[in-house]
Amino acid sequence: MSRRKRQAPTEIPTDLAALERELGYTFADPGLLERALTHRSALGQRGPAGEAPPAGRSNERLEFLGDRVLGMVIAERLLQTFPNEAEGELAPRYAALVSAPSLARVAAKCNLATHIHTSQAQRADATDTAVLADACEAIIGALYLDGGLEAADAFIGAHWDTVMRADIAPPKDPKTALQEWAQGRGLPLPSYRVVASEGPPHAPAFVMGVTVEGLGEATGTGRSKRLATASAAAALLRQAQTVSRVQANADAQKKNAGKGKTS
Repeated sequence: MSRRKRQAPTEIPTDLAALERELGYTFADPGLLERALTHRSALGQRGPAGEAPPAGRSNERLEFLGDRVLGMVIAERLLQTFPNEAEGELAPRYAALVSAPSLARVAAKCNLATHIHTSQAQRADATDTAVLADACEAIIGALYLDGGLEAADAFIGAHWDTVMRADIAPPKDPKTALQEWAQGRGLPLPSYRVVASEGPPHAPAFVMGVTVEGLGEATGTGRSKRLATASAAAALLRQAQTVSRVQANADAQKKNAGKGKTS
């Protein structure tokens, strides 16, 4: 694919200029950045005939592109970083790096939440993983269209390379990790269910729920049932590990208090 000739940057609003500094890139076409930050909920009501607002006005198409660009760049960087690992070891690394939580962390680091346009009913904040992840992918798509693969690759490298290299051992996928955690404590296997599915055909959003008897329930969001399931499993595992740490600390405090009384 031939790369478009980059035009000279045009004037951009002050708040977006600040975001460009966070991104480390100046857009020749600021409209791409604006669109990348426009959630579909910000486009208002359907038209008089019930038609949806034009898809090109929201960040969904850029998100669609950014998802593919991120996947390609991460896959290539994994091959370069771990030349001796088999596909079975690279796959969980890839899944973790392109997951919604990973994207949301990058979005939070770049302070995207304060710039995303949403409806009043759906405000973007640091806890809205789905909106932040979608916006982050849309930003990658916008970078690709504005500056080619070089611009997108530079952004991805700046925010993913350190995490990639820090994880020496291939991570277990969250679903497997949760199952092993439950089995190791004699608990029943996790049970999954579809909570909701929404969005257009080219950018669906699934919400999956997972329960483990004795641990409670957690939900996760993703563009496929597999990704939403992994997100839910990771959330419940974090929840379970937090409860375990709290319980361990409480037990330690009781033990120390008992020693104090007998001394």
